[in-house]
Amino acid sequence: MTEKIPCAIDVSLKENTLEAAFVGDWILDAENPPLQTLYAQLEKPSNIERLVFSTARLGEWDSLLMTELIRLIEHGARQNISVDITTLPAGIQGLLSLVYAVPERAETRQAPLHSRWQADLGNAALRFSKDAEAFIVFIGELAQSAFDAVIGKARFRSIDFWLYIRECGPSAFPIITLISVLIGLILAFVGSVQLTLFGAEIYIADMVGLGMTRDMGGLMAAIIMTGRSSSTFAAELGSMQVNSEIDALKSMGFEPMTFLVLPRMLALVLMLPLLCLYADFMGMLGGALVTVSFFDMAFVQYFDRTVAAVHIKDIAMGVVKCSVYGLLIALSGCQRGMQCGRSASAVGEATTSAVVTGIVFIVVADALMTMICKRLGL
Repeated sequence: MTEKIPCAIDVSLKENTLEAAFVGDWILDAENPPLQTLYAQLEKPSNIERLVFSTARLGEWDSLLMTELIRLIEHGARQNISVDITTLPAGIQGLLSLVYAVPERAETRQAPLHSRWQADLGNAALRFSKDAEAFIVFIGELAQSAFDAVIGKARFRSIDFWLYIRECGPSAFPIITLISVLIGLILAFVGSVQLTLFGAEIYIADMVGLGMTRDMGGLMAAIIMTGRSSSTFAAELGSMQVNSEIDALKSMGFEPMTFLVLPRMLALVLMLPLLCLYADFMGMLGGALVTVSFFDMAFVQYFDRTVAAVHIKDIAMGVVKCSVYGLLIALSGCQRGMQCGRSASAVGEATTSAVVTGIVFIVVADALMTMICKRLGL
């Protein structure tokens, strides 16, 4: 086994030319040589006008050499020093040509972590304005596509629609069941703390029934579907954007809004109210488990009390709210996916943004609709 020679750089200055000689094996397992002295020599003010390299004593090399070489070249360029790479081997010159042949995409580099708060605030305001404008344009294009589909000028594949129905509906039953039962348990336990003080445990059924049907059932189903479906929509459409599949569809005459967005949106808008009803039932079942198990109440008594307390308008209110949630969730997921950049990191950012946007939309919409219902006396 050949013993590795430690890597180093020998520096020599002749008039206005600095020669950096690479010595030893420049491979990833080697310990990086200290280059601060060399960088300091290149800093202005100095009389160095030209930087050349020597590889006469260079052994094995890999990406470690290329990385340090690129740093030296870029540092020299920033100091207005002429960098001569013609003395490097042809292989290294070829790799450097490839490095500088394709300019770096602006979206592939992450923003600096440290910035002034005024700049952050201004950038946030600009992003909000840009997002609001893009959201309005997206809604307009979607409305146009829906109108074209209604009058028969555009269509999408029915198999895609039924696939999304399955993904947004039956496939979500396990997680909806778990969360809804737990929410019903929590509501029953929290309510019992105060109601038992007055001997009014029977009203636990009222509280759980009204809480689930009017708000919590639909709200929890919507939040679950935001994390499940909205993120999926954004990731799918974002990946298609990265792979130029959406551009290919456009070139073949397919309208992406009709072919990709519309079936996803219809599936979620149709399935979320049904998931809301299922979540309501499972939440009330969870409340019944607590009440029957820990308090002196029969299941039939709990059922009768729930039927007496919950009216059709309460159930309808939750279903209507959930229909609005479904529209907002689908909009956030599809819009972020269609706006995704062309890099792999952009897909992750689009997915995260879709979830955050969807939850914000749901909370704001719930607050507005609750206030409207209060004003209408519902």
